Amino acid sequence: MAEPPVANASPLIFLAGGGCFELLQLAGEIVQVPSTVAAEIRRRGAADPTVQAIERAEWLVVVEDVSVPSLIQSWDLGPGESAVLALAHASPATVAIIDDLAARRCAAALGIPVRGTLGLVLLAKQRGMITKARPVLNRMVQAGMYLSERLLNGALALVGE
Repeated sequence: MAEPPVANASPLIFLAGGGCFELLQLAGEIVQVPSTVAAEIRRRGAADPTVQAIERAEWLVVVEDVSVPSLIQSWDLGPGESAVLALAHASPATVAIIDDLAARRCAAALGIPVRGTLGLVLLAKQRGMITKARPVLNRMVQAGMYLSERLLNGALALVGE
């Protein structure tokens, strides 16, 4: 049985900012967050919607960081991305929920399964959890998520929008 997925800060921030934090549970009933990532988010202040969301979500578990293998260190990623990938690497078949392109490339090189924020929204649309993906993605873009028009339109076409 696979370990619970492990999430980086950006998917948490974008989902909370988009008002759909619960979509994170599409990745797993329990979602792990490395302590490095939790600390990064908490620095945003108690009034931040992401801080409030991680404090309320009983299904979100903050876990201790593991040592980052040199294979991951060599990619020169941020501390949060490195912590997520180190946890996923330590437990084969654990999905890393991460958006950063360099981190996704590192995961692919190491055979770590990845799911991004965009993929979670599309999955929610396919499963009927949301009726339209575009408004959700627009809210996430307003919260700071970058999606090119080409990627956005291509993704929406996959779900019939």
